[in-house]
Amino acid sequence: MLSLLRRRQGAEEPAAVQPVQESSDAATLRAAVRSIAERASSMGREAAEVRGVIDDTTKAAQRSAKAVSALAQRVQEVTQAQQAIGQTTQASLGAVDRAREAVEGVGQEVAAIVATLRQVADAAGGITQIALQTRLVAFNASVEAKRAGEAGRGFGVVADAVKDLAAKVEASAKQIMSTVSELNTRIESLATEIRAESGAAGQGAFHRALADVQAGVGRINDAADGSRVICADLGERMGAIEGEMHATGTSLDSAMSRSESFLRISEQLIETVSQCGIETEDTPYIQAAQQAAAQIAQLLEGAMRTGNATMADLFDEAYQPVAGSDPPQHLTRFVSLADRLFPQVQEHALSISPKVVYCIAVDRNGYVATHNQKYCQPQRAGDVVWNTANSRWRRIFNDRTGLASARNERPFLLQTYRRDMGGGRFVVMKEVAAPIVVGGRHWGGLRLAFQF
Repeated sequence: MLSLLRRRQGAEEPAAVQPVQESSDAATLRAAVRSIAERASSMGREAAEVRGVIDDTTKAAQRSAKAVSALAQRVQEVTQAQQAIGQTTQASLGAVDRAREAVEGVGQEVAAIVATLRQVADAAGGITQIALQTRLVAFNASVEAKRAGEAGRGFGVVADAVKDLAAKVEASAKQIMSTVSELNTRIESLATEIRAESGAAGQGAFHRALADVQAGVGRINDAADGSRVICADLGERMGAIEGEMHATGTSLDSAMSRSESFLRISEQLIETVSQCGIETEDTPYIQAAQQAAAQIAQLLEGAMRTGNATMADLFDEAYQPVAGSDPPQHLTRFVSLADRLFPQVQEHALSISPKVVYCIAVDRNGYVATHNQKYCQPQRAGDVVWNTANSRWRRIFNDRTGLASARNERPFLLQTYRRDMGGGRFVVMKEVAAPIVVGGRHWGGLRLAFQF
């Protein structure tokens, strides 16, 4: 680039002035590059913020879409229930009509019973009259037998027996009449209750009750019909809302992709500036990450040479879930080794600048065996927000930034991202990652994050 500047100056310039001009051009170039780096950094920060907001909005839209879908399903279930109510009420109305017809038939039978009872009462009255007359005849026969003296004694006994029997018949007939009269009264009352005549005044109590039931069932049916119409309209509106939310989600996905491209361009600019040989504000962190990655690699290879670990141990991907952890934590065969070896490198990296937020070694899947000491707090049961912010070890960070850093095999990767601190709190920062190679195999990456 300096030779290009020399060619633009021309060959006629005095040789004594050229070094000064070169120094001035170099200073200008460095200033321009640093300005580009600053602007790229600012652009990356804004892109990360925008991407984070779009991501939050997308997740909120997805949650809302799920809620609307669930609500639409509930509305559909309510509509089906209302249809079932309508069918049941129609059946109930038919049952009421059949009950009314049955009651009317009973009323006719009751009228026949009343007539029969009256015939029984008339017959009992006739029996009473006959019994009374029989008693009088028997009484007269008994008197005549007594007048006949000894000759009429046997006839008198018969006459007395007839008189007693007639008395009993008369009493029985009167009892029948009394019972028939009582039955007649009750049946007349029942007939009044089930009477079915035109006009409300002529309706019996039973028919009025049936009419009330029928009216109530009719109101239920009308209400179910009205509610069904409302639910149908609501279902259509919710379907439209759901469609719009899906369209919004698609637009947000498109915006996310565009913001991703925007963020990637800013990161590439920052990387390009960092690779051009001119020191920027990111250079110390890049060098620190590369140095820490080399130290982690040396420690792991040393552990294999001394027999403290095997290649299979270091590349163990059988992550064992920690029961009850939230967010989920996992264990592997190399966690104990990481707890012993990594802190000496990771904690030292925190001291290079107050801007450094964390320094961690992760495997190629984004698994953090051990974090910086301040983030290796035991989880609190039921406190997800606190755990998210303070218990970040034994976890897998396989988001965009985490996986990119873990799987990067270039000398370094510089990214801008928004870190989730839990409880809806986010911090925008930069992160430089350098690859960790053990035994000629890419083990993972050293992630060093720092504030703007």
